[in-house]
Amino acid sequence: MSGLLFELPETLTIPVKGESAGYPVGRIFCVGRNYAAHAAEMGFEVDREAPFYFTKSPANAVASGASMPYPPGTENFHYEMELVMAIGAPVFRADAEQARGAIHSFGCGLDMTRRDLQIKSREKQRPWDLGKDVESSAVFAPLTPAAELGEIGPQRIHLEVNGEVKQDATLAELIWKLDEIVMDLSKFYHLRPGDLIMTGTPAGVGPVVAGDKITGGIDGLDPIELTITDAE
Repeated sequence: MSGLLFELPETLTIPVKGESAGYPVGRIFCVGRNYAAHAAEMGFEVDREAPFYFTKSPANAVASGASMPYPPGTENFHYEMELVMAIGAPVFRADAEQARGAIHSFGCGLDMTRRDLQIKSREKQRPWDLGKDVESSAVFAPLTPAAELGEIGPQRIHLEVNGEVKQDATLAELIWKLDEIVMDLSKFYHLRPGDLIMTGTPAGVGPVVAGDKITGGIDGLDPIELTITDAE
């Protein structure tokens, strides 16, 4: 007997600048507290021993320009603007050169977060899933090949809510650099094409409500946009 009992929704394929084919989303890894000022606003000092991670389900990925219903179970729903790197080659226990070579492209991303649930979980030393792995909470703009962005550092990263600037920093403020993240994460996973790594958010995170429009950008990359609608 063959076949499936039911069909699952297709996961997101992200357009890539200059390519006719898209980038299919496999796994989504996220780096926590990778900007010192954001760690401070959350009440923490930066752990410089090693990066730490959480994940989001590929089924919760949506494209820039989407409308997202205000999610259930929260009264404090936050935006987080992030640089996303897309892996384009298999890599395991990478050195710095291999790590840099594995990065296929970059894009803008939003890590939308039920902050109240995240904090409750954190206080009880429980996983962050209810706070972080929210339906439609991983938002991705089109990708740009890595070679076109140039040296990472001087690029501005910013986010606006209804046109008002809320986050404004540069990629130079990243604590763990991109090759360091790939090197570390590849100690624990066989990274492969389709893996996306959201590299952390700068200071200035905050809540949104139904009717708000979120925009953001990183110099050299396609901008990102999300509209929050009434709860379903």
